[in-house]
Amino acid sequence: MNSQTRAVSARDRLIVALDVPTRTEALNLVHELSSEVGFFKIGLQLYTAEGPGIVREVLATGAKVFLDLKLHDIPTTVGRAVESAGQLGVHMLTIHLCGGEEMIRAAVAARKTNLLILGVTVLTSADEQTLRQVGISNEIHDHVSRLAKLGVEAGIDGLVASAHEVKMLRAEFGTKIKLVVPGIRPSWAEAGDQKRATTAREALDSGADYLVIGRPIIAHSSPREAVGNILDEVGR
Repeated sequence: MNSQTRAVSARDRLIVALDVPTRTEALNLVHELSSEVGFFKIGLQLYTAEGPGIVREVLATGAKVFLDLKLHDIPTTVGRAVESAGQLGVHMLTIHLCGGEEMIRAAVAARKTNLLILGVTVLTSADEQTLRQVGISNEIHDHVSRLAKLGVEAGIDGLVASAHEVKMLRAEFGTKIKLVVPGIRPSWAEAGDQKRATTAREALDSGADYLVIGRPIIAHSSPREAVGNILDEVGR
């Protein structure tokens, strides 16, 4: 594990994905895990079901919120959505870098100073075949690198990428951006639909700043125990 990772505890780098359908389930998880985790991700499923109210309720517990909506629309619309997210008080927000430079710059210009704009490169559920199906002939590493460079040059604060690209991205951009890694599957968990998954320890050793973990925690018979196992795996 590199010195940058050691400087911050594993607890501060763990983001639990609240990939559940209801407000009640989400808040139950937040309250159960609040002593171990201080950062939660709200994605499309929960946000679509419960709206911005659930964001406010999670923030009211003192936790941080990563709003993972993967915005991809015309620049004006994305900029206004970023403004709305900033007014909610979220700490991280995702956009799709394939939206292009103008859209990325609109998002960056609309953010508040305490909001990190994260660019999504290639989803961790995607593989080479997925890229071919949408007309992209490049290898995944090349496509990720091109999108990442586009985003960084347009002013984003960080990238969402598979752990398999973390070393490459860290070498290319150093520490000036944050690297947030989803698709984390502990050694004792099934990969599910994640085709480019990795363990928490491998991701941190590669240079990840934050780990996003959902199903291995929320589907566990004891989510708190699952968090404890993950923290033990990476070294608290």
